[in-house]
Amino acid sequence: MSAYSEVVETAREYYNSDDADNFYYHVWGGEDIHIGVYQSPDEPIADASRRTVERMAGQLGELGADARVIDVGAGYGGAARYLARTFGCRVTALNLSETENGRDRQMNVEQGLDALIDVVDGSFEDIPAADATYDVVWSQDAFLHSGRRGRVVQEAARVLKPGGELIFTDPMQSDDCPDGVLQPVLDRIHLDSLGAIAFYRRAAAQAGLEEVAVIDLTEHLVTHYGRVRDELAASRDRLGDLVSDAYMARMDAGLGHWVDAGRRGHLRWGILHFRKPD
Repeated sequence: MSAYSEVVETAREYYNSDDADNFYYHVWGGEDIHIGVYQSPDEPIADASRRTVERMAGQLGELGADARVIDVGAGYGGAARYLARTFGCRVTALNLSETENGRDRQMNVEQGLDALIDVVDGSFEDIPAADATYDVVWSQDAFLHSGRRGRVVQEAARVLKPGGELIFTDPMQSDDCPDGVLQPVLDRIHLDSLGAIAFYRRAAAQAGLEEVAVIDLTEHLVTHYGRVRDELAASRDRLGDLVSDAYMARMDAGLGHWVDAGRRGHLRWGILHFRKPD
């Protein structure tokens, strides 16, 4: 029996699959798996994705070498490597996909950062750390994969030191999203709901966290999913031996649903930043 909740286990099985691993590794550039911040709609996905990391890090100020950070839902560990390389801080990369974690560990060694980064198999619904361990809890576009997002925020608050900061992004529904309109999106990612800015504000307050900033960057969500869809179409030939035709067809349709919902104003995306009181 899996130690994870049903929704998290579904995400784990998906990201461990050869189709998903090869799609995200080869189309996104192998470092980051999240929405990018774009300067132009046709720039490389990897550049826009890295800009999101830089924008989030800029919200935190100057982290010292003694800072401890945990990235929950770390994917291939690109953000952890950026933070460790830039600030010299220690980072725990917590992620549920053993396949992604294997690539993460390999890249940490190749880039000479394995002494600063610990890659841990696990779920953000039950973070394997003692209370008040970390100065920063970081996450990018991962909370949506939990059916218990309030618990994820509670767990983040639990492992933060007093004065510590929670900073994350997540694809969300708009606060006034009509019932039923996101069903094509939810069906594709095997979820029955998305979070919302209002929901995360309430969850953070219930966890005892204070709001620092909510930065709406929704326009980049539509750009990003459209950009990924274009890149998938351009990459079909070279992905032919790595990703099944059926997966690529489903992904193309799914990306189209994200773009359509975003254009209709039913989705939100941005940086949410909270602090644990001293």
